[in-house]
Amino acid sequence: MKAKIILLFLVTLTLPLFSQKWSPPELRRIPFTSHHNQEQKNFYLYLPEGFDGNPDKKWPVILFLHGNGERGNSREDLDWILREGPLYEVWIQKRNLPFIIIGPQLPMYGMDTVPYIRERNVSMIPHRLDSGVPERPTEFGSNRKMEPEAMTVIFPDPLPPAGWEREEKDVMDMVETVIRDYHGDSKRIYITGWSYGGFGTWYLANQHPKVWAAIAPVVGWGHPDLMDPIAKYKIPLWVFAGGRDQGVELRYFYAGLNKLEELGHLDVRFTIEADMNHDVWRRVYGGEDLYNWFLSKRKE
Repeated sequence: MKAKIILLFLVTLTLPLFSQKWSPPELRRIPFTSHHNQEQKNFYLYLPEGFDGNPDKKWPVILFLHGNGERGNSREDLDWILREGPLYEVWIQKRNLPFIIIGPQLPMYGMDTVPYIRERNVSMIPHRLDSGVPERPTEFGSNRKMEPEAMTVIFPDPLPPAGWEREEKDVMDMVETVIRDYHGDSKRIYITGWSYGGFGTWYLANQHPKVWAAIAPVVGWGHPDLMDPIAKYKIPLWVFAGGRDQGVELRYFYAGLNKLEELGHLDVRFTIEADMNHDVWRRVYGGEDLYNWFLSKRKE
């Protein structure tokens, strides 16, 4: 009789475990109507392992903004955004990262004449394998020496042309959709992007400072004029630059970061990958540190 009671107790104890069913990760195409031109488009939404088995759980969310070379029409071109970044990590490399990830695509806006976009080929898009994962691409090379740059420069315009600021309304609607319909945790919304997406990260942080629990621009500097709201709301910030980057040069990063310091913002990290060219994102998103740092940040 005593053995039966113990067995019943153990079964009762384990019931909550079995009630949370395991579910595989999913990459969904979510349709939407663009505010910009009323076109029907899609964005990628990654749902992590266990999402369907935990209906009451609130999930941290990463909004990922890709670079200039992955632009497209958000329909048949959407797979280009799987080339790099968090979506590449979770879907192509099959890493189990516990985030919902939003992946919008930036339209061409005339950029299809840029050589590295004009000459791209669909064979360059990676695919998820039935078994195993593909080899990671090699890093960019550079003959540029590792050396400090002068901090006094003539500062460029706040944003590059035809960037993520033109998709602001669509992108923020995606964030609201995920919070409302996909159990996104409104206190743990993070934004990161590389190159053009890094500039977009600064811009959206400036325009919507109450939304983000933390931001991480990668190889995209922030203009001093964008810093007031970021400092006011003390958004945790981790910035990444490449010491050998000739596209988004290191010398332009300091003015905005110094402005944040002048405004009293202390939760700022700046990492220079001195040995790397413009593809710093491969090291950042391919590692663990950024994701762990995101998970350590939560809005009050």
